[in-house]
Amino acid sequence: MSQALDFLAALPGWAVYLLLGVGAAIENLVPPIPADTFVVVAGLLASLGAVEFWAAGLLTWGANVAGALLVYRMGDRYGRGFFEQGAGRWVLRPGQMRRIEGFYARWGTPAIFFARFLPGLRAVVPAFAGISHHGFWRTAIPVSVASAIWYVGLLWVGVVAGRNLEAVEAWLSDTQRLLLAVTVVLVVAVGVWWWRTHEGLEDGA
Repeated sequence: MSQALDFLAALPGWAVYLLLGVGAAIENLVPPIPADTFVVVAGLLASLGAVEFWAAGLLTWGANVAGALLVYRMGDRYGRGFFEQGAGRWVLRPGQMRRIEGFYARWGTPAIFFARFLPGLRAVVPAFAGISHHGFWRTAIPVSVASAIWYVGLLWVGVVAGRNLEAVEAWLSDTQRLLLAVTVVLVVAVGVWWWRTHEGLEDGA
């Protein structure tokens, strides 16, 4: 992280903001890219005076939320068609899709909120909100609020830690491992549900 921090600190201000924004947004399209790291780096840069705290915060938050809502819109427009034909129909049976829709109708808003704190799932959950035609504002509000809470916390960690990169890296690594463990448990649970219902639900069920 120290090399990345030195590299960013040497760039013109506009380039730093651009990279931070792209890094925060792209996680929604490429989940393995951790937006959390970019936000913590933004906090570190703010502690050095390379960027403004609130400008970096608003940019990374806005870019990440915009990326999530773009994925939501893509799911809303194209997702249903994919799962209604060809390979998509095998991935999710119509009966499974109806159960997912029922889940979003009942628990979608809190699920979207809590998923924003979990790596990997935070990119998938808005996509299926779109596929399930979950309401736009019922998606946008929890995404925006949860991301704001999480990002302010990450920025604060970066600012408080300052140049103590070892402490920041250790905290970020431990936190990501914990959240990843929670994500794995949830993914396994979903996988078990998929396996048990995939052949058990008839197309008309």
